[in-house]
Amino acid sequence: MESISVFDMLSIGVGPSSSHTLGPWRAALRWIEELKEKNQFDEITEISVDLYGSLSLTGKGHATDIAVMLGLSGFDPVTFPIENIEKEIDFINSENKLKLNGELEVPFFPKQNIIFNRKFLEFHPNGMTFKATLKDGSKKSSSFYSIGGGFTVKKERKRKKIKLAKFAQFPFPIEKGTELLAYCKAERKSISEIVLENEKSLRSEDEINDGLKKIWDVMLDSMYVGAHTKGTLPGGLNVTRRAFEMNKNLIGDSKYTNADEWIAAIRNTEVKFRQILKWVSCFALAVNEVNASLGRVVTAPTNGSAGVIPAVMLYYMVIENHDANFEDVRKFLLTAGEIGSIFKKGATISAAMGGCQAEIGVSSSMAAGALCELMGGTPEQCLMASEIAMEHHLGMTCDPIAGLVQIPCIERNAMGAIKAINACEMALDSDPSKAKVPLDKVIATMWETAKDMTSKYKETSEGGLAVQVNISDC
Repeated sequence: MESISVFDMLSIGVGPSSSHTLGPWRAALRWIEELKEKNQFDEITEISVDLYGSLSLTGKGHATDIAVMLGLSGFDPVTFPIENIEKEIDFINSENKLKLNGELEVPFFPKQNIIFNRKFLEFHPNGMTFKATLKDGSKKSSSFYSIGGGFTVKKERKRKKIKLAKFAQFPFPIEKGTELLAYCKAERKSISEIVLENEKSLRSEDEINDGLKKIWDVMLDSMYVGAHTKGTLPGGLNVTRRAFEMNKNLIGDSKYTNADEWIAAIRNTEVKFRQILKWVSCFALAVNEVNASLGRVVTAPTNGSAGVIPAVMLYYMVIENHDANFEDVRKFLLTAGEIGSIFKKGATISAAMGGCQAEIGVSSSMAAGALCELMGGTPEQCLMASEIAMEHHLGMTCDPIAGLVQIPCIERNAMGAIKAINACEMALDSDPSKAKVPLDKVIATMWETAKDMTSKYKETSEGGLAVQVNISDC
């Protein structure tokens, strides 16, 4: 079993999709690395990219072609200024040339050199093949697969040995929920404490804190930006941003100039049940409106489900604990990351493999367990909260209208966040020893459900809402 760090499960990137945007972007960067390692990079005269299956069927709506071009240009999705995306793509489209890795200029006609193939490659629904012609006329190609959450792999999995070696270094190697609970019991530690020890085998504690701080800063920024940006989302569905008006109505006349002051202002607002529901929804909608507009978010565990975890964390900060600080954020992210990794090892976090249960369902489960720890729950109660959250997302389809991560995706983040909070509360009021369904069983069930689910409900836009509602109806 491969190691999965919290920084794999929660990674900074660009929207709208971790599988269809961030994954192909990273794959393009990996291809450039391959070419350089083989001393072929400087010999290239032409390049092209074939997108297959789900990447092809919903690629335009997910900006897969844009992501590929940015990756081929050598830009880093973590640091590249998102405000420069349009300028870079306009240059390629108008000049019909691309500066590979910012170094080598090659002719590039996007409509001809990015080919959308409807057929599926056997290994995974999200397949892509990069091709290059060298000066001597020879052809070179390399295929990658985007498996969810921004993870990319090759069929032969050459990097697997490295991951396995890291896993062997873990003081507490974990594949299942039962193993996690056993470590917690034997060491008398919380989930976050166990995870922290594993992370410390990979990097220093200062590096861990710095990395988690950066993740939370992006999460908070995406909520703040989304809640203060009005207008219509791009893509042709004419979806109106809702977080702006929700925040405006809830915050009232409060004055603030940054995210920290915004948090303080929210803490001073009325917090009846309806307001709590609206705030949590506002936080989640804000993130995914930023995501839908090619903004910077944190895959948690995917871009399409990026709003659930930050919304639940901010709920804790503004409703449950006004003294919450970075230590609480650290515990929350460490616990959430570990729960997500157990799902990835036992099932999938890719909607193209498992439908939306693999994205919103997993994110809700991650958030429920993490919130439960902050609320004083035992490790057993935390995993019970995670199980409850997933149990009520089983079978959820992925059927984005027009292939855009907007309808029903944005609203689903609000619903996933609310379910996570509810699952946490039920677990806190329960005796886990009497639970009928352990987390590992619900993960196994999710995977069986994923395999039984017809492909038209797996991010292809060939079923469900995607065919019942046409873009012309919007």
